[in-house]
Amino acid sequence: MSTLLKINASLFSNQGQSSQLADRFVAAWQAHHAGTTVVTRDLAAEPVPHLDGARFMSFLTKPEERSAEQQAVVAYSDALIAELREADIVVIGLPMYNFGIPSTLKAYFDHIARAGITFQYTAEGPKGLLTGKKAYILAARGGRYVGTPKDSQTTYVRDFLGFIGITDVEFVYAEGLNMGDESKSTALAEAHKAVAELTA
Repeated sequence: MSTLLKINASLFSNQGQSSQLADRFVAAWQAHHAGTTVVTRDLAAEPVPHLDGARFMSFLTKPEERSAEQQAVVAYSDALIAELREADIVVIGLPMYNFGIPSTLKAYFDHIARAGITFQYTAEGPKGLLTGKKAYILAARGGRYVGTPKDSQTTYVRDFLGFIGITDVEFVYAEGLNMGDESKSTALAEAHKAVAELTA
């Protein structure tokens, strides 16, 4: 039995186009992989606090010297990491906001990037510790950016996941969703076809 972690990053929760694509992916995956346990983290319904100096210092403070507040911060981060560590498959519904990823997803990333826990520095450079996972990114965009300098999302998300050890990453794009009905219909049809192929 495998575990799939679905992360919705849309401000519109499960109503966002990226979330709907992620839901479609998960439903198709379950249809072909019986017994998969699905865990959902909705960053709109339960936003991860943005990292500030106090929260970051909680991670750096020695366990025996942490205040109760710092212990709570670390415990929250630990829970997010445990959830991710237990997943075999990671599915992220990823909208594009102002050419970047949602700030809530960045906050989530900031809380799961922990030296000595999800990555470690070696003489050869950083080494990710959350290995053996497969990630699927369902990217929904109002315009068309794949293959252009304005697509900072793809490189950033791939690099971050690789940094913590998740190097097997597939992207499915639905672009041009705000460029007219025909463009939207075509983009979603292509994305649905890609989902069907990846989950078969």
